[in-house]
Amino acid sequence: MFFQINKLQFNTVSLAMIVSLFCVLAQRVYSQPTDSPQENPLDLPPEIINNSPVLQKWMKEVPDVLEDINNDPSFRTRIGIGYAEFPSTQHDGGINLSVNDIFIGRTGLTISGDYETSFGKRDAGGVNLQYYLLPLGYYINVAPVVGYRSISTNNSSEDGVNIGGKVIFPLSRSGAADLSFSQTFISPGDDDEVGVTNVSFGYAITKQIRLATEIEKQNSRVKKDSQFSIILEWMP
Repeated sequence: MFFQINKLQFNTVSLAMIVSLFCVLAQRVYSQPTDSPQENPLDLPPEIINNSPVLQKWMKEVPDVLEDINNDPSFRTRIGIGYAEFPSTQHDGGINLSVNDIFIGRTGLTISGDYETSFGKRDAGGVNLQYYLLPLGYYINVAPVVGYRSISTNNSSEDGVNIGGKVIFPLSRSGAADLSFSQTFISPGDDDEVGVTNVSFGYAITKQIRLATEIEKQNSRVKKDSQFSIILEWMP
């Protein structure tokens, strides 16, 4: 009986020691520094995360993708300066200045302006408003265009209301590349109406600098004109 009591006490003490030892070991294990799931939930090397703004954004807060598509533009404001050549006027050279898609608030309304000159023989410029009808994050968008434009050559000139439309294909949500096409009419319905067709393509060479090309055709009853430009663009 005595040995049974001692054996029971020994077993109880042993069990208590084992439980205590397990608790101490568990506490030491869980107290060791580890990567928090919130800090690195994807279990990726730090250098990959540091070099990816998208991953950093997702780790801080899961974005509302639908909200981004609706309100986060897939194309950016561009400010450009470049060389312009006018093949229809003996390949005169000149300068091209442009500002494209300055956003008015968080809406689809933007303002654009441009000016081209060959320093005496040909001048053209104008300001337009565009209102993009589709969500700004789409990889295609269309916009009616309304504004004012003036053109002047050696033997003709025209200015007035400029109305038309524009289609843009943003090939990258960061503004790294896009293709656009526009067709507008200066003084539509008048005898001196001028149709202006513009095609442009831009490609980023850094995060804020792009190289763009632009081809423009002007058609009227009096004269046909053309322009080719190479433009260096800055995306603020």
